[in-house]
Amino acid sequence: MDFTTLRDDMEAADTSSLVDKVEANLVRLLQERKLKVGDAIPKETELAELLGVSRTVIREAMLRLRMMGMIESKKKKGAVITSPDLFGVMSKSMNPHILDQDTLKEIFEFRLVLEIGMADLIFYHITREDIEELKRIVSKEPQATQHHLFHIEHEIAFHGKLYEITGNETMKKFQRMLLPVFDYVHNSGLLKKPPSLKKFVSHKGLVDILENGSPELFRNAMRNHLENHFARLFASSEP
Repeated sequence: MDFTTLRDDMEAADTSSLVDKVEANLVRLLQERKLKVGDAIPKETELAELLGVSRTVIREAMLRLRMMGMIESKKKKGAVITSPDLFGVMSKSMNPHILDQDTLKEIFEFRLVLEIGMADLIFYHITREDIEELKRIVSKEPQATQHHLFHIEHEIAFHGKLYEITGNETMKKFQRMLLPVFDYVHNSGLLKKPPSLKKFVSHKGLVDILENGSPELFRNAMRNHLENHFARLFASSEP
């Protein structure tokens, strides 16, 4: 085996790590040049020379950036910077059937913490029409929801409306992305411990506070509304 063949074999074996490095260096280069959304990026030949690698490696690194939504091809401009759809990228891997239970548990915890923390946004944006819509959602729930933890379809409808009221598009995308996980966790047996309702605030109680209370009251009420989810979630990891 001559030197050229050996070198080619070594480069082929290290292609993955090389592309990883070039991808990181390429992102750093674009940042250093302070390129903005819509700006064209250098041609493959220029990038290959700047980064000291072949055009093949540059092409593979660029493909990764395209898949992440960081760049796209435009007629007459070539590759340009774009604003990536972060949750679009994340949602491709957000399949509850391929996530382990620890990951599902942590995602569910994150959802609970987020909903407790969005009280100020809700109070800032909420309208009389929103309150009436929440009342209509609650009116379709069976009376049992005043005494039991949740029915999945009513939980999604009510909490989905809260995300909508925030006016925060990122939060709304996040909530839609989590719906399959939310549904899976509730139906998977991950929440094994039966609820023990000591201080439970129902959806109706939350609407009353939104109509007549304050963000701080709502935060505390939401915490009480969700605390049984927390209790069951943590208990499910116990032996």
